[in-house]
Amino acid sequence: MIPFTNDAIVFGLLMAILAGVMYTSNSAHPFWKKFYRYCPALILCYFVPAIFHWPLGWIDPEQSSLYYMASRYLLPASLVLLCLSIDLKAIMGLGSKALTIFAVASLGIVLGGPIALFVCSTIAPDLVGVTPDQLWRGLSTVAGSWIGGGANQAAMKEIYEVSDNLFGTMVIVDILIGNTWLGFLLYGVNSSDKIDKWLKADNSAIETLKQKVEDYRLSVARKMTSKDLYLLGGIAFGAVALSHLGAQIIVPILQNYQEQIAAMRLNSLLSGFFWLVVLATTIGVGLSFTKARSLEGVGASRFGSLFIYILVTTIGMQMNIGEIFDNLGLFAIGVVWMLIHVITLLIVAKLIKAPFFFIAVGSTANVGGAASAPVIANAFHPALAPVGVLLAVLGYALGTYGAIICAELMRVVATAG
Repeated sequence: MIPFTNDAIVFGLLMAILAGVMYTSNSAHPFWKKFYRYCPALILCYFVPAIFHWPLGWIDPEQSSLYYMASRYLLPASLVLLCLSIDLKAIMGLGSKALTIFAVASLGIVLGGPIALFVCSTIAPDLVGVTPDQLWRGLSTVAGSWIGGGANQAAMKEIYEVSDNLFGTMVIVDILIGNTWLGFLLYGVNSSDKIDKWLKADNSAIETLKQKVEDYRLSVARKMTSKDLYLLGGIAFGAVALSHLGAQIIVPILQNYQEQIAAMRLNSLLSGFFWLVVLATTIGVGLSFTKARSLEGVGASRFGSLFIYILVTTIGMQMNIGEIFDNLGLFAIGVVWMLIHVITLLIVAKLIKAPFFFIAVGSTANVGGAASAPVIANAFHPALAPVGVLLAVLGYALGTYGAIICAELMRVVATAG
């Protein structure tokens, strides 16, 4: 079947999927209650659009600008709306475990790359159709993406002179493995209590934060008026406009110092998307100290969650599961790499009794970045979305440094082989 090329059609299809999932997940029918007990609604919002991409072929993400729209317009708007009722003191009260798990997540990727390369090249040295020198250089771009984001990935391409063709293949591996792991995490949200019990984790600080936000929402709850609706739209997308404007001003200024910034490995500072996320988050946090905070009473975070869910469907539609079979060797390395990342996280979380929320958000703040970390955090509770954003920004800052260490370790493994 020829894919739909009209974004109006594709967007309507995605919204129909979203509406159908949400309608049935809130149904009192015994079948749906049992179904969603084992299959979380959010994971369907992610994987059903992927099925419409492959094998159905109804959606071609390369001909669609919906992900760009969702990530550049709806994501920053959702960050503003979700941050309106932020309680910074309560977030700080989450303690050091969040940062510890984030650091361990980064370490798992840094060490996972060379270990995965060693394991796969030892077991099946001919599985990957590129030279060892090309392989470690190409994998360095995956490390850049998984620790930081797209800007860090592009920086690694330039630093290690990765060819365009190989870079394109590595992007596929990055997206497939990263998005598959995101799907597992979304599934795990429904079982977070059981996982916390296994980890013997103390999630009281998280529950306190959620309860404080709920109590505040109830204290300011009121019936929405037309004025409230327009005010929400004006604040959210006015902030998006200011964030885009700020990014357009800041990036060209910093480009005048491109060599110095590159020398310090802070290439994320040259990314417009990085500044878009930072500025939108900053505006949202700033507004939380004003009367705009009371807009939570008319559902500000609910609108923010809607935008996040739309983003999820556009992320899902980009995943072509069929491409796994075209890159089995690289995919195998990616799977081993991700398993090392996950195992490292679980071991440390078990030792320090960190809740699953920290594992999920710490991991996606690395692997998924600013587009995915708020999605995972919001799946636990809208009040927790800012935690994902803050950790993702930290990942941007450290991404290139971690990726370079990982790349140099992979160079040693490839040379020794």
